Amino acid sequence: MADVRGTMSSAPTLPQIFLHPGRDRRVQAGHPWAYSNEVRMTPELKALEPGTLATLHRVDGKQLGVGTYNPHALITFRVFDRDADNAIDEQFIGARLARALALRERFYDQPFYRLVHAESDGLPGLVIDRFGDVAVIQSNTAGMERLLDPLLEAVRAVLAPSAIVLRNDGRARALEGLDTHVRVVEGKVDGLVEVREGRLAFRADVIGGQKTGWYFDQRDNRAFVASLAAGGRVLDAYCHTGGFAIAAVVAGAEEIVGLDSSEAALAIAAESAALNGVAPRTAFRRADVFDALGNLAVDEERFGVVVADPPAFVRSKKELSSGIKGYRKLARLAAPLVEPGGFLFIASCSHNVEAAAFAAEVAIGLGRAGRSGRIVRAAGAGPDHPVHPQLPETAYLKTLTLQLD
Repeated sequence: MADVRGTMSSAPTLPQIFLHPGRDRRVQAGHPWAYSNEVRMTPELKALEPGTLATLHRVDGKQLGVGTYNPHALITFRVFDRDADNAIDEQFIGARLARALALRERFYDQPFYRLVHAESDGLPGLVIDRFGDVAVIQSNTAGMERLLDPLLEAVRAVLAPSAIVLRNDGRARALEGLDTHVRVVEGKVDGLVEVREGRLAFRADVIGGQKTGWYFDQRDNRAFVASLAAGGRVLDAYCHTGGFAIAAVVAGAEEIVGLDSSEAALAIAAESAALNGVAPRTAFRRADVFDALGNLAVDEERFGVVVADPPAFVRSKKELSSGIKGYRKLARLAAPLVEPGGFLFIASCSHNVEAAAFAAEVAIGLGRAGRSGRIVRAAGAGPDHPVHPQLPETAYLKTLTLQLD
């Protein structure tokens, strides 16, 4: 595969992919994907290497764009550009990176954010999180994997990072027939790296932590929840490395309790609490969260703010009917811990769960807990996670903040 990276030729010489008659409307309207049942498969096309650059066409030959093709994946074609004559090379990728960087710099004055959010930034299958001068890359498709060398050159040119980490260990790679691995391909990463959000400082494990080591998508939600926390107690369920908890205690919470099943994540949370000078007001406990919530209710513990930010309960469509009930259970267990007039923040990062369905499950859980209240804020990810207008999957994060009676 290395022999084709960085040597992709211009569009006129690329293989041509044709859609079935009548199956082009969605792509023509701007959707960046074509599915396997929409593509006219031939023996020649089936023999192409996964991730091959190709052009996409209507049955009458009209060009729909240039992108990458994987004959073995459900999402068979991913559009990079509507101009089929554009070459997808280092220059193209560099221009997309520069555009993404300019957008983030309008929102943030510190270099800590998601730099590339896949299709939303015109680079399908690619995620780049920026930790100062450390770039963490997730290449989740066969097409982006084949473009790795020009991608790395573009990252060097645009960001000049001291270190580049490939976190290619996500579940999505299996759907593309790819292996999983984690590698430092530029510079060195010795231990934890720094994350800054305003005056807050955190530590993140970009080598062995969850995802890329930090959840930039919750930045704005952390700030909002922290604004509710002054003078009270805060429970942070599924606290991971302590983002919500530490933001709350720095904002004036009297005490926080963080719950998570990962000892490694809790150790990082404790280190970040010490870094911000709030360790005496923090307590991080290893626990099964559902069990711990039930035990806290039995002990009649109450908190001014309860945060419930779980991992994805629904990882695929086939898990939807059973997994979505996890949010109902979580709301039912968390609600009794909120003092009257206090706040419950609850989130779903499952892209297969629609916002209305998530809200409905939370409402059922509250009702079964015998609590009433009102939604004061419904939000998603921050602006460094832009949403593709034709791709609702990119709006995966859903959050509700409720005041409970």
